Amino acid sequence: MPRTDLLPVPDIHSLLRERILVLDGATGTMIQRLGLSEEEFRGERFGDHPCDLKGNNDLLCLTQPEKIRRIHDAYLEAGCDIIETNSFNATRVSQSDYQTESLSAEINRESARIARAAADAWTAKTPDQPRFVCGVLGPTNQTASLSPDVNNPGLRKVTFDQLREDYVESASALLDGGSDLLMVETVFDTLNCKAALFAIEEVFEARGKRVPVMISATITDASGRTLSGQTPEAFWNSVRHAKPFSIGLNCALGADQLRPYVAELARIADCHVSAHPNAGLPNAFGEYDESPEIMAGQLGEWAEAGLLNIIGGCCGTEPEHMRQIATAVAGKSPRAIPDLPVRTRLSGLEALNIDADSLFVNVGERTNVTGSARFRKLIEAGDYETAVDVARQQVENGAQVIDVNMDDGMLDGVEAMRTFLNLIAAEPD
Repeated sequence: MPRTDLLPVPDIHSLLRERILVLDGATGTMIQRLGLSEEEFRGERFGDHPCDLKGNNDLLCLTQPEKIRRIHDAYLEAGCDIIETNSFNATRVSQSDYQTESLSAEINRESARIARAAADAWTAKTPDQPRFVCGVLGPTNQTASLSPDVNNPGLRKVTFDQLREDYVESASALLDGGSDLLMVETVFDTLNCKAALFAIEEVFEARGKRVPVMISATITDASGRTLSGQTPEAFWNSVRHAKPFSIGLNCALGADQLRPYVAELARIADCHVSAHPNAGLPNAFGEYDESPEIMAGQLGEWAEAGLLNIIGGCCGTEPEHMRQIATAVAGKSPRAIPDLPVRTRLSGLEALNIDADSLFVNVGERTNVTGSARFRKLIEAGDYETAVDVARQQVENGAQVIDVNMDDGMLDGVEAMRTFLNLIAAEPD
């Protein structure tokens, strides 16, 4: 069930018991439609910035706030209940592409303030339909689970702690600006997501209050997996400890392609389920062709099937998409949150669920320096390639779980563990 210790937001919990709530559509698509110039991205404040700023959509919260406000207003006028802050790439690590990482906190804070002003104005206009601000924490431009170099599978350009620090700053600023909810979205790497969730919990503990947290992953292709390789159920098992307000999927796929994976989450998740698919798949020009009528018909069927609590749109969707989607789901009952049996729910790239009906669970013990002299000698000698073979052999011989232990007085256990886990993370088998 959703957490009950959340900071009160005007009736969002009761609203979700009554109806499906509508998230907004694509902010990036609307910004692209504006055709802004380099000078407009810079504004007066950044006229002498040392590198190009065109494409830094988040910076527009500082240089063109009125244009971002109009985008929010357009979605609210279309009937959206929740609008997302223009902060998808506002973390330090992402802003470093434009040499604007020092502006991260300010961008996040202002993105929330702009959205807050729009939501409050529309709530005043339609008091029977309160509007909410969702502070967006994007996936960043780095991956903590995958190597950027095919020749060095253990290499990482960013660490968990670096991401955590960035997300702490961004989440704090989004709350300072007035966000009602936070959403970790377009998750392609579960470890990045976990850094964000850890950071959010730090912020909540420091403030002594919390807001609802939404999590939304992205299925990258027809394989039905995230970029870091997990199935939807494995991803859910990886993040359910955070007790999110909602779990969902967005981006990469259109509604038709995304439906089976949303249906899977609707079956296994004991919290709200969200989705915001693209307007179809991109065409040869990178455009999205699915019309508002087509998307509304597809997502109306999802609602009829009881898959949804929150619905929105991602790449290619515009206010007219959301207007027709809102009409299509109006009056349809929200998905009922299931009461699921208690199980041990683990995950690698796929889920491993253990209950009273499960047969033996085989745990591979040979990747343990205190239990295997051979493995210890391999780690001491720095022969990680052969050490990974030990793990592979255990899995091939039937182990569903492997026990990795680097606790030995002759080892730098932290470094050995990090190196070994990075390497086995690169081994799908």
